[in-house]
Amino acid sequence: MSGERKFILGVLGSGRGSNFVAVAEACRAGAVPAEVGLVLSDVAEAGILEQARRRGIQAQFIPPGKFRTRLDEEAEQAYLAALRAARVDLIVLAGFMRVLKPPFLDAFAGRIINIHPSLLPSFPGLEAWKQALAHGVKVTGCTVHWVDAGVDSGPIIGQQAVPVLDEDTPETLHQRIQEAEHALYPRCVGAIARGEIRLQGRRVFGGPPGVIRGA
Repeated sequence: MSGERKFILGVLGSGRGSNFVAVAEACRAGAVPAEVGLVLSDVAEAGILEQARRRGIQAQFIPPGKFRTRLDEEAEQAYLAALRAARVDLIVLAGFMRVLKPPFLDAFAGRIINIHPSLLPSFPGLEAWKQALAHGVKVTGCTVHWVDAGVDSGPIIGQQAVPVLDEDTPETLHQRIQEAEHALYPRCVGAIARGEIRLQGRRVFGGPPGVIRGA
């Protein structure tokens, strides 16, 4: 119906915003039945803010407060107020370098997703592509997951595998993982926006199937 309210995304990011761009362009092309209503960053000069403004999307820097790895209480309330004002249905983390804590998670319970550059539960945490290369795995990739109070530990929505080549460096492997992320994230966001996702325990049904990328 023409009067039906659109599904609204709120994006949080700290860096260049390449995953945000992938999602925003998929929305613009109609591949994802949603629109980005707001982009927030904890870094004043983050590239993601400029990428949003170029596309006419509301973008705002909100200082994170006194802690290095998470939002302080005042900042948390400011983020929540902005997201509620934008009537956000789903929060999409795109390189947001702050751990979200239960007060924030409770406010948007079951409505926050993240993308991580490994095939979770392997290699959670920072620089997962370096962890994979150092460990000697032959296949790594990326994972879209619901966000919970742990670190990269929420239920898995979708995964895409990326082979590790003999000649790979951390830089080349990371680049190919990012290419996979840019394909996977919009597919997962689209599945959620269309109401195709069902969570039962830790298992997610209806998400995109895993895909092995060629070398």
